[in-house]
Amino acid sequence: MGSKTPHYDRHVEAGARIVDFGGWDMPLHYGSQKEEHHAVRRTAGMFDVSHMTIVDLGGERVRDFLRYLLANDVARLGEPGKALYTCMLQEDGGVVDDLIVYCIADDKYRLVVNAATREKDLAWIRRQAEAFGVHVAERAELAMLAVQGPKARELAAPVIHAEYRDAALALKPFYGLDAGDYFVARTGYTGEDGWEILMPAADAHAVWDRLIAAGVVPCGLGARDTLRLEAGMNLYGSDMDETVSPLESGLAWTVAWEPADRDFIGRAALETQRENTDRRRFVGLVLEDKGVLRNHMKVIVEGVGEGEITSGGFSPTLERSLALARVPAGDYDRAQVEVRRHLLDVRIVRPPFVRHGEACIDV
Repeated sequence: MGSKTPHYDRHVEAGARIVDFGGWDMPLHYGSQKEEHHAVRRTAGMFDVSHMTIVDLGGERVRDFLRYLLANDVARLGEPGKALYTCMLQEDGGVVDDLIVYCIADDKYRLVVNAATREKDLAWIRRQAEAFGVHVAERAELAMLAVQGPKARELAAPVIHAEYRDAALALKPFYGLDAGDYFVARTGYTGEDGWEILMPAADAHAVWDRLIAAGVVPCGLGARDTLRLEAGMNLYGSDMDETVSPLESGLAWTVAWEPADRDFIGRAALETQRENTDRRRFVGLVLEDKGVLRNHMKVIVEGVGEGEITSGGFSPTLERSLALARVPAGDYDRAQVEVRRHLLDVRIVRPPFVRHGEACIDV
């Protein structure tokens, strides 16, 4: 038996298929994964993300610490509430984890990191924080729901305390708000609009029930994965890990090179890799034959070399098989994937594939 989130009983009552995910008992789906996927693209769905690790950092030098710890620059967070997506790197440029950081105040920041990397991340953060005198506090007493879709904020608004509701609805993308004992962020992992809502664990059942009554569809890990794949969003452990850098994971945009005198962990290694013209590409693939692209399938580029699918699957929105892949350097837009000893044609595109319910590629 794995760890259980505060919403676990509601998953069981709803008939979810429960699976192990990073040591947590989590819902894979509640019936039709495809219907859950479409609910998020068309109206609103919700995901229990209470297994994610919430970490609050505080201290006079917390900003300096985060500018050293993270590849993106928290100096860009010019006002309380603003959020930033970034990677936390090893000295060799490998990705310890990807995360979102929120500026709460000049001397307080909040990180949301992955569940499966919890112990590793906390140990790494605490070790690096010692020299800066930064206080590190895991907020395990909080539950978290992601409500996503074109009607997500409208349907979820009643669960926010009335005095904060208008401010929550006025949040710009990638901003968060302290809403009493809740924290509301206009962020997500689906390519749709919506909120991620942090709340006291004691409120978890009541919030879940109110969202169900409002017509928000409960969704599991299966739909979460197809949605994030369509949105071209990386999954830690599949698309990047400690063995690859952001530059080979489609995440070069998360590295803040300026100012040039900011020394962050992994910078020297990334600067060397940036000059390497043989650096692997991170691309999207669209299958042009029948079949389904899966993780770890071999990608063959004739006359160039071989790569590998890092995330693959079927897109319910586009009704095509899609993938993210790491492939050899070079200028080409066609390749083949080995599927059950057959070579199938794929077209190379730039992710994302779908955003806000609309195709971003020619289909």
